[in-house]
Amino acid sequence: MRRSVQGFTLVELLVVIAIIGILVALLLPAVQSAREAARRVQCANNLKQIGLAAQQHHEKYGFFPSGGWGFLWVGDPDRGVGPNQPGAWGYTLLPFLEQEALHQLGADGDPKTITSTQRQGGTRLVQTPLAVYACPTRRRPGCWPVVNLHNWPNQHGTTGNLTLNTRGDYAACAGDPPLPHDMGGPDSLAIADGWTASGDWNSHLWYAYSADPGGVSYIRSGISPAHIRDGASNTFLIGEKYLNPDHYYTGEDAGDNQSIYSGYNHDNHRSVRAGYAPRRDTPGVSAPENFGSAHPSGFQMVFCDGSVHHLSYTIDKEIYRRLGLRKDGLPVDASKF
Repeated sequence: MRRSVQGFTLVELLVVIAIIGILVALLLPAVQSAREAARRVQCANNLKQIGLAAQQHHEKYGFFPSGGWGFLWVGDPDRGVGPNQPGAWGYTLLPFLEQEALHQLGADGDPKTITSTQRQGGTRLVQTPLAVYACPTRRRPGCWPVVNLHNWPNQHGTTGNLTLNTRGDYAACAGDPPLPHDMGGPDSLAIADGWTASGDWNSHLWYAYSADPGGVSYIRSGISPAHIRDGASNTFLIGEKYLNPDHYYTGEDAGDNQSIYSGYNHDNHRSVRAGYAPRRDTPGVSAPENFGSAHPSGFQMVFCDGSVHHLSYTIDKEIYRRLGLRKDGLPVDASKF
């Protein structure tokens, strides 16, 4: 008598492998889509927290966070809020994001003098990443290279030796100004304290800043809810910024080379000016003035009423511009965004 031996033939095995491969290929996009949906929800939650912090800021002080002075300056805990604060919204909102200790780094009790205590605290500040300022679709929170070294007046002295700092994936809407690349701010506290609306911290650049650019947060701003005449639910506050994926971690993108805690610049402010349309992160494309994101379907913005909206990259360009201006008096069709 013979025993029959059961098993797979080579052909049967190949067929099974092929079927498994097809099933994996069919399931993988669904898994990736589910993961992206979760990341987008987390990103929206970040913006919601930021929006709520901005609401608490204006409830306490009467206005939304200022844009600070320029990229050569970082937040100073001794200089309060508003036009006299060199740091922008990313710094000013820290106490409302349960980061009071981080906000107070460098406090020396002297708003008129830059001390070693302040510089050392400023260095620790700009090297402390926060998850709430990072979009999980784009990258993890971290510190990335500082490629263009400068002499930051109140950050780490005059040696230009800070080689790493932390970035943010969100930017405030300044309105529709042009955004020059070299807006460093005043050279000293004395110059800053002598500023006027027609001042000349950087005289060749002030053409862009001597007038109100129409947004909610810009250089030395102090915009109250009463100034948002188009309505808080029709006005951008803060949203996702565009980045070149080639430079997520290099520091070579002009809109991503300074700390989230620094003053007014491309890194933490963007414009809705004509030609600065929102776009998805695209390798090889630099657009440091634009809003945008790494999400496939669109970008997210928190409005001045604290609501978060997911907007298409193909949003009507005129509606987009109107949403970025707080008092243009033009109607906004909500069905188009």
